[in-house]
Amino acid sequence: MPKDFVKALKQRPLVFDGATGTMLQKLGLKPGGCPDGLNLTNPDIVKKVHGLYVSAGSDVVTTNTFGANRIKLREYGLEGRLEEINVAAVGNAREAAGKKSFVAGCIGPTGRFVEPVGDMDFDEAVSVFGEQAGALKKGGADLIIIETMMDIKEMKAAIIAASATGLPVVATMTFDSTMRTVLGTPPEAFAIIADSLGVAALGANCSLGSEGIYRAVSAMSRVMDVPLIAQPNAGIPTLKGRETVFPETPDDMAEYAPRLAGAGVRILGGCCGTTPEHIKAMGGVFRALKPEKGNPKKTFTCLAGRTSFTAFGAGLAPITVGERINPTGRKSLAQEIQEGKTSIIRTEAREQEASGAHALDVNVGVPDIDEKAAMKRAVFAVNENCRLPVVIDSADPAVIEEGLKAVDGKPLINSISGEEKKLEAILPLAKKYGAAILGLTLDDNGIPAEARGRLKVAEKILERALDNGLKKQDVVIDCLAMTISADPKSARETLEAIRLVKEKLGLATILGVSNISFGLPSRETINTAFLTMAIEAGLDCAIMNTKNQAMMDAYHASSVLLGHDEKGERYIERFREKEPSGTAGGPSRTTNRPSRTAVKGPTGIKERLMAAVVEGDGNNITVLVEEALREGWEPLKVGSNALIPGLDEVGRLFASNRYFLPQVISSADAVKKAFERLKREMKGATGPAPGRVVMATVKGDIHDIGKNIVCTLLENHGFEVIDLGKNVPAEKIVEAAVAKKADVVGLSALMTTTVMEMDNVIKKLKKQGVAAKTVVGGAVVTPEFAKRIGADEYGGEATEAVKKIKRLVKAK
Repeated sequence: MPKDFVKALKQRPLVFDGATGTMLQKLGLKPGGCPDGLNLTNPDIVKKVHGLYVSAGSDVVTTNTFGANRIKLREYGLEGRLEEINVAAVGNAREAAGKKSFVAGCIGPTGRFVEPVGDMDFDEAVSVFGEQAGALKKGGADLIIIETMMDIKEMKAAIIAASATGLPVVATMTFDSTMRTVLGTPPEAFAIIADSLGVAALGANCSLGSEGIYRAVSAMSRVMDVPLIAQPNAGIPTLKGRETVFPETPDDMAEYAPRLAGAGVRILGGCCGTTPEHIKAMGGVFRALKPEKGNPKKTFTCLAGRTSFTAFGAGLAPITVGERINPTGRKSLAQEIQEGKTSIIRTEAREQEASGAHALDVNVGVPDIDEKAAMKRAVFAVNENCRLPVVIDSADPAVIEEGLKAVDGKPLINSISGEEKKLEAILPLAKKYGAAILGLTLDDNGIPAEARGRLKVAEKILERALDNGLKKQDVVIDCLAMTISADPKSARETLEAIRLVKEKLGLATILGVSNISFGLPSRETINTAFLTMAIEAGLDCAIMNTKNQAMMDAYHASSVLLGHDEKGERYIERFREKEPSGTAGGPSRTTNRPSRTAVKGPTGIKERLMAAVVEGDGNNITVLVEEALREGWEPLKVGSNALIPGLDEVGRLFASNRYFLPQVISSADAVKKAFERLKREMKGATGPAPGRVVMATVKGDIHDIGKNIVCTLLENHGFEVIDLGKNVPAEKIVEAAVAKKADVVGLSALMTTTVMEMDNVIKKLKKQGVAAKTVVGGAVVTPEFAKRIGADEYGGEATEAVKKIKRLVKAK
């Protein structure tokens, strides 16, 4: 029977172990070997590492199973022994832990991204992690820890799979110095998403030293109140000679323990470079601290996208939800949804974000279509074209579930009600997938005419939501705006219901504002007045047309008047530009959020092609290519004059932190489709490539995500790319460089134990007299290291690496 980890966490701070890989390498694991396989082939060395950490005071030891999922084990031909490896790993840890320590079953990333960023289906990801989590439970783990994730959707899949075991789940992501993951997720968004999925603790590990991890968990503590875990590296590694050195000593890291505890950290451990000596020093200080009260209880509601988040309710400023991705009354959008296209949806996502919306409602309810597939396409399109959280809007639970799987972050489900059928169908989905719910104040008897009747329905929804494991702040109540043309008293009842829900239940409120004016002339006049009154009554979230200037003017003015816009800064920003008459001008700068596109108002075919690249519009780019060809453009001109400049603009946006890797990848995918069409036109002729590049992850290293992204971008820029894969011997790289007459050789390494293989490859290239320039990159590679081993360039992030390779080829 597993020990009660959650109970222990409530009673005292807990100390995890430190780096497993670092210790295994010290004890003889060779680079390129399968660490997880040691659980079977050399269990004594694994037990020794666990034992050293237990002796150092670790309350929790982590199984040696970071890569023991079927995708990673396939690299070594061990996928058929997955259960055996994981069960043995728990046994090895348990033997070392004895009765003193908990055993955490470790789950790491698969090395693949979940769609639409990558090619892994969400259900496949859940299956992969579920298989490993089940084996860890079978072995007798006390909890599951999910570590070092970079893709928030992969993290979501892992948490869902691990939670199905019934074991407590701890989740950590890895962030860089900009406080973003590789795919752009900030600590706050991760914390909101993981918290909504019901983890026992969450936090940050790897990539950063103590200061960086402190910054990450401090950001998390501002948006949630679950226990935090911090597992810093022993500083940022440097290379001295041929040895990787982690600069932070045990005493250095122990000094950070009080600061981490003050930020809400209840679990402290270590990652790369940390040893039993580090854990002993850190744990000694951490345990001696006076118990912290923990993070103050958070009562506001949070939603999150992949790269952003928003909070409302509990006295925070009200927010807006853009309503225009809805085919009701919009024939062109309905037709596009029927045809399986997303161009209007993409445009609406960008324009509503630019207009100041904080979240976007997505509804694809068109008759006689596969609504599940349509919802998935629409959510992907919104995720790829703006940063905003999504509101999944459907009456069909199956469609809602498809949207929940597709969405990047923590969404709001629109909607549930007091109807028994709805409660039974939707609440389990919200709990499983970590969503907030929009509760309509109607039940099996219809819509109560009076405010107190609607309050009763809200009470029922809240009670049932809590029974299903949702948090109070994840229940958002819609008191229903009924048209005043049918009942002149309806507006007053709605406003009174909002006041009652706020006063009696303390819940966040939401409203579809424009319903109030249906059937009346000058609807905008009614809507703006009602919006202002509703905000004063306590409305926290307005579903409305954020592209309507009058509505947004009323929203901003109300925010100032009710003290939600301190110093009137957002209001002033909105009206900074004036029309010549002195009246308020358009909202050209209503928000600091960047639009997905930087190509404004494209008219000619060149501009529209560039826009399709920048916007990642794979739906229409082939049609635009065909239009350019009909206008007489040569195929090569389409690439050089429109597609490549579009990619250059994407690179600029990425470099300025306006785009993140998902947008870069979607743009690259669009260009790939365009070139596939152009290749058919050229009948096999491709024209002169700007250069030939051999790419490889060096021997001993099986990580290739970064390399693969660079390969894709190079191909889109017209380069001929020879991708040798991962774990490639130096001799094979040299042989390929000679045989292919490479202009550039690109080398990648993620691990501190494999970076020196780059030095070996470069030496062999020079010895053979290979004239190719060399570019090196990877998580632990620095410009200084690149220079020291004689590389011509340090690659850096993917778009920058492409620029540098272009420069090297031109300079030859």
